[in-house]
Amino acid sequence: MNRADLNKRRDAVTAMFDQVAPRYDLTNDILSLGQTRGWRKAVTEAVGAVPDEMVLDLAAGTGKSSEPYADAGVQVVAADLSLGMLRVGRSRRPDIEFVQADATRLPFADDSFDAVTISYGLRNVEGYHRALHEMFRVTKPGGRLVIAEFSTPTNKLFRKVYSEYLIKALPEMAKKVSSNPEAYDYLAESIAAWPDQDGLAGDIAAAGWEDVQYRNLSGGIVAIHRAVKGRTPAYGAPQLKLA
Repeated sequence: MNRADLNKRRDAVTAMFDQVAPRYDLTNDILSLGQTRGWRKAVTEAVGAVPDEMVLDLAAGTGKSSEPYADAGVQVVAADLSLGMLRVGRSRRPDIEFVQADATRLPFADDSFDAVTISYGLRNVEGYHRALHEMFRVTKPGGRLVIAEFSTPTNKLFRKVYSEYLIKALPEMAKKVSSNPEAYDYLAESIAAWPDQDGLAGDIAAAGWEDVQYRNLSGGIVAIHRAVKGRTPAYGAPQLKLA
């Protein structure tokens, strides 16, 4: 079995998620101590999509995060880089449109979606600043961005306990339930290396998004960031300089 490293090369990340796809949803429920459903509901509420709107759900994996939109009559595109994840999703929900897509080079036209959302996937993107610009590009003026990502617990004592869980307990639990337990070593390391709530808010604003706000869940284990694309032309947004 393989794991990705913190350089987040897209081929390594994709291979890792292909391997964990068969038991991905079950493993997440167990390792989050059953909190994933509540977090997913909070994201859906933050997106606030209504029937006939178009939502792009990035890093959708097997489509669990896309289901509430489809069930509510919202037009949703579930996009992911991992073909393994997409295969599982298509077999589960053939009524949802699944598309293989790289978040840094989205195969969609400018101003296509009323809302773009990504849950626990931005952290895995090689060049996530470019992904924030791409999400901006494909969102309609006035549209919303909602990002759910693991973050930094706000209480100092709880932060220490959580850090111990990530480093020691989570990888041990993953050995019992995951098809690729080494992937969860990467998970713990990538969470520890990720910007805190204010840091990510600054990155979102730097990509041109307005009214950036965040809400902590479970004491800051997860944070939901929400922002809006201004109704002025998108093309005045700061341009990302590529190396």
